[in-house]
Amino acid sequence: MKNFLKDLRKPILIQAPMEDVTDTVFRQIIAKCGKPDIFFTEFTNVDGMCSKGRDNVGKRLIFTENERPIVAQVWGKNPENFLKTAKLIKDMGFDGIDINMGCPKKSVIKKGLGGELINNQSLAKEIFLATKEGVGGLPISIKTRIGVKKIQTEEWTKFLLGLNLDCLIIHGRTVAEMSESPVHWDEIEKVVKLKNSMKLKTLIIGNGDVKSYKEATEKSKQYGLDGIMIGRGIFNNLWIFNKKLNEGWRKRKGSRQRATQRALAGGITSDRTPNRILSKEKIKLLIEHITLFDKTWGRTKNFSLMKKFYKIYISGIPDAHNVRMRLMEFKTAVDTLNFLKSL
Repeated sequence: MKNFLKDLRKPILIQAPMEDVTDTVFRQIIAKCGKPDIFFTEFTNVDGMCSKGRDNVGKRLIFTENERPIVAQVWGKNPENFLKTAKLIKDMGFDGIDINMGCPKKSVIKKGLGGELINNQSLAKEIFLATKEGVGGLPISIKTRIGVKKIQTEEWTKFLLGLNLDCLIIHGRTVAEMSESPVHWDEIEKVVKLKNSMKLKTLIIGNGDVKSYKEATEKSKQYGLDGIMIGRGIFNNLWIFNKKLNEGWRKRKGSRQRATQRALAGGITSDRTPNRILSKEKIKLLIEHITLFDKTWGRTKNFSLMKKFYKIYISGIPDAHNVRMRLMEFKTAVDTLNFLKSL
């Protein structure tokens, strides 16, 4: 089976999985603005996929062809369920599978899962081998952290690299550090050096608070990485993954088109016209996002989930604060859309 990872141009930019954020609807919106090299699903629990609640859990694995290449990220405890779910994921047509061994949520850690697997190499290996057997040749990656309560980079990642992974994604914090402390990019660099010393072909991807395309490319080069995974940075700029836009606006000197492209790419501009264009484009996208959310999920998902996205679209537009306050008042897609169309 072909490994799509081998065809990607470096640095590889990946959209990080985020709970109740990176569903098929939002991924389709991101694709319109500029696709990452790889999309990831939301966290999907393998034990849930092998239970009576499978239909509900399985909604996390819905995707469209425009979201390719797409990787299903899974987590859980029972190796047998990893095997079964991996088979399902292959049959569903995913391009790859990722095992979460870094989630810092207390409810996950208490069960000995996610980031706590760093302290349980035997179970981590069982899970990996079961997934490998079930996925039948699809590329496998592991997303993890550099330790639990203390930094354990070399011990832990040497073990993981010994599994001969296709890709290893490193969030440069310990589990205990959550998302609050500075990212230890020097520790991520250690993984690159370790991989090189072991003469492996495993791709090493860095992750942690990267907020722009420029920063992603600079960090990839500085630390010798194959790419960067970006999560919350998408909340600052919907066009963060658009390589053509981010690399191309500088070439159009002296034109209004250049200024507009610069605004879309997250650059600072004093030209008011591009900012007005950007505001209209963002409101248009929000309308499209809400419409698609309502069409895709209807009453199966609480519409209030949309509210976490408003900041992405409203930031920087005229009277942003008051517009956002009004949006937070509405409880249905219809009322929200009527308001946005009146702006």
